[in-house]
Amino acid sequence: MLNNRQKSHLRALANKLRANVIIGKDGLSEQVLESVDLALEAQELLKISMLKTTNLAVKEAAIEIAINTKAEIVHTVGRTIVLYRKSKEPKIKLPK
Repeated sequence: MLNNRQKSHLRALANKLRANVIIGKDGLSEQVLESVDLALEAQELLKISMLKTTNLAVKEAAIEIAINTKAEIVHTVGRTIVLYRKSKEPKIKLPK
């Protein structure tokens, strides 16, 4: 579980990121969840963008993705989701 200080640190890091995964009108398919899982393992911090054609609410999508990938929701703003999951070889050092 991330504390507020860690979330703040990750949000600052996420500002520089571009959305790696884009969720379109098909919503959360197995392929999307698989690509999110692979991206989290490679990068630990991931920004996801949802198109306006998506029928899902952003918060609901964030929760479903986090549950299926065992990630933590760092932040949701507008149609953007930021997720974090520590990989086998950690790349991001979190404050305590």
